[in-house]
Amino acid sequence: MMETSVQYAWIIAILPFIAFALIGLFLHRWPRLSAALSILAIGIAFLISLLVSLAVFSSEGNLVYEAAARWLSMPGLQVDMGILVDGLTAVMLIVVTTVALLVQIYSLGYMHGDPGFASYYAYQSFFAGSMLGLVLANNFGQIFVFWELVGLASYLLIGFWFGRNSAKEAAKKAFITNRVGDFGFLLSILFLQILFGTLNFNGLAGEIAGYTNTGILIGIAILMLAGPVGKSAQFPLHVWLPDAMEGPTPVSALIHAATMVAAGVYLIARAYFIFSSTPQALLAIAVIGGFTALFAATIAIVQNDIKRILAYSTLSQLGYMVMAMGVGAMTAGMFHLMTHAFFKSLLFLGAGSVIHALHDEQDIWKMGRLAGKMPVTTWTFVIGALALSGIPPLSGFWSKDEILLGAYASGHIGLYILGTIVAFLTAFYMFRLIFVAFFGSGEGGLKAHESPAVMSVPLVILAVMAIIAGFVGSPLMNNVFAHWVSYPGAVHHNPSLGIMAVSSLVAVAGIILAWAVYQKKMVDVAAVKTRFNGLYQLLYHKYYIDEIYQWLIDHLIDGTAKVLFWFDVYVINGLVNGIAALTGMAGQVLRYTENGQVQTYAMYMFAGIIVIIGLVMMAGFAIVL
Repeated sequence: MMETSVQYAWIIAILPFIAFALIGLFLHRWPRLSAALSILAIGIAFLISLLVSLAVFSSEGNLVYEAAARWLSMPGLQVDMGILVDGLTAVMLIVVTTVALLVQIYSLGYMHGDPGFASYYAYQSFFAGSMLGLVLANNFGQIFVFWELVGLASYLLIGFWFGRNSAKEAAKKAFITNRVGDFGFLLSILFLQILFGTLNFNGLAGEIAGYTNTGILIGIAILMLAGPVGKSAQFPLHVWLPDAMEGPTPVSALIHAATMVAAGVYLIARAYFIFSSTPQALLAIAVIGGFTALFAATIAIVQNDIKRILAYSTLSQLGYMVMAMGVGAMTAGMFHLMTHAFFKSLLFLGAGSVIHALHDEQDIWKMGRLAGKMPVTTWTFVIGALALSGIPPLSGFWSKDEILLGAYASGHIGLYILGTIVAFLTAFYMFRLIFVAFFGSGEGGLKAHESPAVMSVPLVILAVMAIIAGFVGSPLMNNVFAHWVSYPGAVHHNPSLGIMAVSSLVAVAGIILAWAVYQKKMVDVAAVKTRFNGLYQLLYHKYYIDEIYQWLIDHLIDGTAKVLFWFDVYVINGLVNGIAALTGMAGQVLRYTENGQVQTYAMYMFAGIIVIIGLVMMAGFAIVL
């Protein structure tokens, strides 16, 4: 029964698309019915995903199923539409459908009364179908199609409240920034097709295993890496993710914390047979990931918007995952992707609960004393923060330590130290948020109220997942996750009590420092800001990366456009218009020769005869002389 369910895995992606089509074409006038259909579709998709995952994980050696049909055929190019179900697929199916289902249920309360309620659920279904289609794809051509559909869904949901100029600008920024990375991804796909004649994952794995031109493989790997750098918001294409918080908070939980941004990490894992064949590409991945993790964590420690703090935390944790891929710990990276999906979506939904209770207030300094008014939101948020900080035995502890262990055991000591510093900063900025917003002395939260059950129950479920999800990759369960998701030749390192102890102590130190500064107020924060104002402004303005990009756009891109505009108008158009004007002038002159009057034509003939006679006589005189 369970093994048979794998053959119908394609239905998982089809169901949300059907819901999207029905809502968009027929049901948008009935918001409640639209929401019910969207939730029903993702609910059934979740149940099928559960059956598929059980079939894959319960089989010996992990069940692998692939089916395909010809989609596009032309000379030199054949692309199939198919599905590939293995351990990696199964993990992603569970993550996407679980979070999507809980987010859609939560949205019943959060989006209640919004005039675009039906459209919101249509877009949610469209995104879920696109993401699930990406996960199930068995070739790069198909994955690119769904990759772009996911980008479109992100654009629609970020700009959902398009009446706000900031939301429109954020949606455009996300869409355009991702096109930069996607261009490199597309080029890599074209090179793969030209060189190997196939885009199928398994077919390419066999071809690349025997390919000896390392230089070309490095080029392909770097071009392909551009896609994950954009989609998973790695430096320098990270700038779109913080602004994407302009969308509804449940959208942030689904797309920008748990699923869409994880698509880049998933692509690296799916294409690991390409990246692992080139040590240079792996090094680039590790450096980009490690730098992004530290870069984003330093920014998060001074932000005041509750969603932006979580956004930069997401950037940092995505950097962790990418770094894990680069140091050879692919399994650890995917393990952290899974655990992060649960506790970060919990944190975003918790933030949404606070924002909903405070009538759209997002500044943590305008909150305070929320713990007494919103106990469910508070304590589930604290659980999510503890998991994110890596406090044992919560889920983030197991996955984060796997990454640190992978970096240390592979000889990347610098990246291990960097990851440990990030662990300290993560605990500090998360509990800075908690001590200010939930336990602070501010009075902004005195009028708050706990969210309804439709919002608080998903928080409780995600909190439970944040506690227990990590055990599947722990020594307590024989590291079963490493059996579910692995790659040929992978080495699973034995647990290191030393690394566990160091990372845990570092995280606890970060929490204690946040408590001392923001709860006990042992440090005058205002005085520190004044004394280190330059550093504070640098971090608060995100290292001025956005301003640098804006300057480049205003001066380099717009300046180049102005020069090209002048060249087009005065040189190109001048040349074309000049030729046209000369032709017109010639026509104006010649028009006098064609006026339809017989006497004029007779005069022209007479004048012509005189000219001919004159020429003949001149020629005769010349001969005689």
